[in-house]
Amino acid sequence: MGIDLGAGSLKAMIVALDGRVIGAASADIATHSPKAGWSEQSPEEWWRAVCTTVPQALARADINADQVAAVSFSAGAHTPVLEDAQGCLLRPAILWNDQRSGAEAADLQQRIGEQFLRVALNRPTPTWTAPQLLWLSRHEPQLMQSVRRIYVAKDWLRSRLTGTWETDRTDAVGTLLFDVAADAWSAPLCASVDCDPRTLPPIVAATAVVGNVTQAAAAACGLRAGTPVVCGTSDTSVETFGVGSINPGDGTVKLATAATVSIIGDAPRVHPTLINYPFAVPGLWYTITGTNSCASAHRWLRDRFFGHHGTAAFDHMDALAAAVPPGALGLLFHPYLQGERAPHWDPLLRADFIGMTFRHEPAHFVRALYEGIACSLRDVLEQFRAQGMNMQTVRMAGGGARSACWRQIVADVLGVEVLLPRVTDASFGAALLAGVGVGLFENERAAANACTEVIGGARPDSRRSQFYEELFGLYRSSQVALAPINHALARLPVMESCA
Repeated sequence: MGIDLGAGSLKAMIVALDGRVIGAASADIATHSPKAGWSEQSPEEWWRAVCTTVPQALARADINADQVAAVSFSAGAHTPVLEDAQGCLLRPAILWNDQRSGAEAADLQQRIGEQFLRVALNRPTPTWTAPQLLWLSRHEPQLMQSVRRIYVAKDWLRSRLTGTWETDRTDAVGTLLFDVAADAWSAPLCASVDCDPRTLPPIVAATAVVGNVTQAAAAACGLRAGTPVVCGTSDTSVETFGVGSINPGDGTVKLATAATVSIIGDAPRVHPTLINYPFAVPGLWYTITGTNSCASAHRWLRDRFFGHHGTAAFDHMDALAAAVPPGALGLLFHPYLQGERAPHWDPLLRADFIGMTFRHEPAHFVRALYEGIACSLRDVLEQFRAQGMNMQTVRMAGGGARSACWRQIVADVLGVEVLLPRVTDASFGAALLAGVGVGLFENERAAANACTEVIGGARPDSRRSQFYEELFGLYRSSQVALAPINHALARLPVMESCA
């Protein structure tokens, strides 16, 4: 069984040894934004979602809990969960897409940015745990004095099953407090954000069995007491692994809450524009960068303009976009609904539709959203190409990969063939890691080779690619022109009433 905590939902999946998904269930997770740019979730809600989805997945698989050989977890990196000496949660978890720590990230970059890049292999931005902890130290100092354990999201959730406290190297790197060369927490980097290294967990392998399901956890969630629990790792690592991108040069494009491009290599590529993590396959690294808003922007468009009708509304939107010619009659979308990560690293950027006329219908807005996010991915890919990296093969992951229209747009805008694996969920990759951890597979490569399968894809069309080359130029030039206006809008005071 693999359990993945996504930005908007939690999913439990049961996988057979041949890679068949025999049972799965998901539950929505609410995200709260008490202030502009803030993004928080309740860890207790994560655990309630586990207790809801695990019994449902078992029932849909038509198996009993005794037949689950092992369980593992994945979740978005960076998200800190704080507990006091009694094991009580101190506050909601700050998500990776939260932008409140922009000033702290800029401060760290100015003071010791080169040290972060040299030691932690990455630069400070609001995405990372370190600037988030510095923000908490400055704005909630009394709370931070009570912290005794810092978890990353998937580790806190896993600890509900085992009562243990540890993390893997990928999520350790994701805190921006890990000395990669020393394979240990960095005292100087911790000191820079007022973090006591003793509050950070021990480091284990992603496939390590860290404990067993306790009697209390079994009673709460429906798993068998004593079931082995494997550490797991970050969602993008297991997604990339689970779609079969396991060799140097393999690329993955992920259309999920955020959109990312990652390329597998045998060493990190340290550069301010790129992000580096140890990969789920030992000895390899994945270099990644991405855009903040993808499926989240898609959901925003659905909720605001198409009503709350679940997947049926998405299917309707997809059919509308497929019927519209490339370019959406001159409508262009920048997907900066939550600021932006790569390549701009600017929390003050704003989203927009530009070029609107009376001719534009709802279908054009959906098509423009697909194309704008694809252009954002192209913007990201150019950062790799500038460092001499390119994708030899490309596999797609995330919920957006299910759209044939969106897959084709991505292929045309990036100018590369994309392959669609049979299963693209992070929970699938987490389940394979669970199997490796308890010896059901010889190693990670054996698991991926036995369980992954390509069922489709999209080849770029030269005529459309040429058109999108021109559209991408307009996308970039309009972003540059609008950035100062975005900054000015962000500085406008908020009026309390219209009186």
